[in-house]
Parts: sequence; C-alpha cells; structure tokens
Amino acid sequence: MTLPLLASACLLAITLGYASLCAGSPFGTCRKCRGFGFAMKTDRKGRPKRGKHCRRCDGHGRRIRIGRHLFNLWLRIYRDGTR
Repeated sequence: MTLPLLASACLLAITLGYASLCAGSPFGTCRKCRGFGFAMKTDRKGRPKRGKHCRRCDGHGRRIRIGRHLFNLWLRIYRDGTR
C-alpha cells in the first residue's frame, strides 16, 4: 500500500469510529468536573470535599459530544430548509 492510501484509510477508520461513538453514546463526561457534576475542593486538612455546582454541564456531569452537536445542527438546518 502506498502512504497516501494508508493515511486516507486510517483517517476514514477514525472518522467512522467517532461517528459510531456519537451515534451510540451521544453524551460524554464533562471535562471540567470529570462527570461529578461539581468541582472537587479540599478542606484545610487536605481531604476532598464537594465544591461548587458545575456551570458547564449544569450539574449533570454529562455533555453532548461535539460530533453529535454538529449532526444535530445539520439535521435542524436540513429540516428547516425542506419544510
């Protein structure tokens, strides 16, 4: 196999893998709170305790994936254009 053909095959495999991940599991863990729904803090003794409510995921700990968000936007624009 030539190098450009191998590179395009790898890119296609990665794209299809991410598309299947977005279709099968559209929500991922929040990167800011790591899925807890709140920020972790430590008290004065160094023990972990619950911090503030996460504003990015609204305390759910789950966020929609970027690929799924783009797919939803495309679908909404397509539906609005064909009505």
